[in-house]
Parts: sequence; structure tokens; C-alpha cells
Amino acid sequence: MVLFEYAVVAGVLFGLFYAFLSIGLNLVFGVQRIVNLAHGDVIMIGGFASWELYYTYHISPLLSVVLVIPPTVLAGFIIYRLIDGPLSRAQDPEMLSLILFFGVSQILEALVTIFLGNNQRSIPDSSLVHGPVHFLGQSYPGVWWIVAGASIPMVGLVILYLYRTKLGTATRAIMADPIEAAAVGIDVRKVSAITFGVGLAITASVGAIAPFMIGGVDPSEGVNLTILAFAVIVIGSLGNIGGTVVGGLIFGVAFELAQLYLPSWSSLIPYVLLLAVLLFKPSGVLGKRVRSA
Repeated sequence: MVLFEYAVVAGVLFGLFYAFLSIGLNLVFGVQRIVNLAHGDVIMIGGFASWELYYTYHISPLLSVVLVIPPTVLAGFIIYRLIDGPLSRAQDPEMLSLILFFGVSQILEALVTIFLGNNQRSIPDSSLVHGPVHFLGQSYPGVWWIVAGASIPMVGLVILYLYRTKLGTATRAIMADPIEAAAVGIDVRKVSAITFGVGLAITASVGAIAPFMIGGVDPSEGVNLTILAFAVIVIGSLGNIGGTVVGGLIFGVAFELAQLYLPSWSSLIPYVLLLAVLLFKPSGVLGKRVRSA
């Protein structure tokens, strides 16, 4: 029973991190139906940025979470302006975006390898917290609590952005129906470009603290992180921001329980769960249908 409680608490902590890790991907997909296969590579770049800021300028990774946002928003805005034309003219924009961002993923991995090498980099836990955290009679790594604690307000800010700002209202209108949104005077291209930048910024910011949860950062980890993020948002519900939180928690708890009871199968169990969701509830746990293109 004690080990079960430990696994559940650890699963919740990792689940909050997984929600933060995936929410940018779901935001971009929900608005533009862009399949961003470079999602994990943006996280990787955020991790390297955090590592560089810590070792060169002695900046805390928690501060790096904020510092990486402005340049990434700008980069995302520019990238969207460059790809908007081809995507808007494509008969199948989702497939084109998949192919396009697969290429972007490979380029980013190659560039980081060329300039920084392919060795894994890590940031010491002491940069965030000293010692473990005791909860319900169990001892947990302190960085798990710090990262989970940082994930909550970041996810909360995304939700506030969507539901408490004028730009967020326009974003949700486009998610619901871009044609009707344009008909009522919303500048779909401009809002989509900003949202794409925001999505990339969120993704880079989670990269700043991701090394503490995944053991480090290296150029080749992007693919695995992208797969993990897709699993989380599919379990929750594609295009549903709240579903990302639910999917992250389910994925995190399932993985930790699998490590406890089926350690040799632990890396497979969450993806079996993903297949089960796809088979029996394809729209995701929250059941929101993805709009038609």
C-alpha cells in the first residue's frame, strides 16, 4: 500500500509535468491543425538554453522558463508567416505540416549536434532545491515537486490566456470554426501566427526544466518527447486544452504504477493505454470531437 501511494503521488507530479510538456502541441494543433513533429526538438532546445544560461551566467532554470519565452514567441511568429502561404494553399494542410515539421525536426537536431555535440548535458538538482521532500511518510526528490509546482501556474496561464483575454477568445473562436471567426471580423492569420508563437514559447519554456524529469538533455531526445506529447494529448483529447491536463495525469500515474507492478513492461503500458483510448473512445477521455478541416 505504501509503494502504491508513492507511485500515485509520483505519477501526479510527473503528470503535471507531462501536461506542461504537451499543452503547446495541443494549442497549435487545436488552432491551426498543424502536426508539429518538431515539438520535442523545441523542448530540447529549451533544455540546452537553460543549461547554457545556468553554466555561463548562473541563471536559475526557473528563471530560464520565463527568459526563453520572448525570443521563441518571435521565432514562432516568423516561422508561421513563412509557412502560412503553402499551408493555406495545400489540399491536405495536416499532411503537409507533418512532412514540413519532420524536416524541421531533423534540421534542428543536426544543428544542435554540430554546434553543441551529441553528449547529454544535465543540470544539478541543487540549482533548484537542496534535499528531498517528505510527504505522507515518503521521501521524494525535491526537484519533482519544484517542476510540478512550476508546471501548474504555466498551464494555468495558458488557460487564463484562452478564457480571460480578448486574444484568447479569438483563438477559441478559430479553434471552433475559422470560417465563422473570419466572418465576424477576426484576423485569422494574425491570431494564428501569435498562437503558433505562444505554443512554441510554452514548449521551449518546459524544456528549461525538463532535464530534471528526464535525466538530462541531448540532441536526439526530440523524437521521444514528441511521441510522449502526442500520447498525452490523444489520451486527453486533441484540440482540448483541459484534456491535456487529464491526459498528462492519466499517463503519469499509469507509467508509475506500471514501473511498480510491471517494471519490465513499464515503458509499454502507457502506450497500450493510448491504443485502448483510440479503440474505445477515439475522441479522447474528455470526449470533445476535433473539428473538421
